[in-house]
Amino acid sequence: MFHDKGRSIDRLQLEWFETSKRIVHKRTGSGREVILKFLNSAPNLQQDDVLYADDHCLIVVDILLCETIVIIPGSTYDVAYVCYEIGNKHLPLFFDENLLLIPFDEPVFKMLQAAGFTVTKQKRKLLNQLRTSVMPHSHSTEGKSLFSKIMKLTNSPTNE
Repeated sequence: MFHDKGRSIDRLQLEWFETSKRIVHKRTGSGREVILKFLNSAPNLQQDDVLYADDHCLIVVDILLCETIVIIPGSTYDVAYVCYEIGNKHLPLFFDENLLLIPFDEPVFKMLQAAGFTVTKQKRKLLNQLRTSVMPHSHSTEGKSLFSKIMKLTNSPTNE
């Protein structure tokens, strides 16, 4: 356990997918039982969120490392393509600086390699999930989806 201004810091270790669960029942690093119940919506807990604090102790979130697909996009087109493909598979997508991250899945890893992307398998913390409510279906009178508009913007003259 670490200390913060005389208070011990007790970490509640969570898998990335547990950070959005409405009910969590686990033990901290020191063995304290923690029960979290979010009644109205999913919590979207983040690394180092303080769940409890008193004069002696802080209980904070610690997101665990997991097997991850790390994608190094070479262009804006690559980002759009990966986002579309991953979205079609309803998989969570995370970002870290200029990298895209996905929880490891062998078929997705092979598909991305076959499509020519630079991908690696690494142990990482999945911290910054890309969240969107935008659907790739057309809702305009133009008959173009948001995805088709993005693809048009990212296509270079050599790709058209």
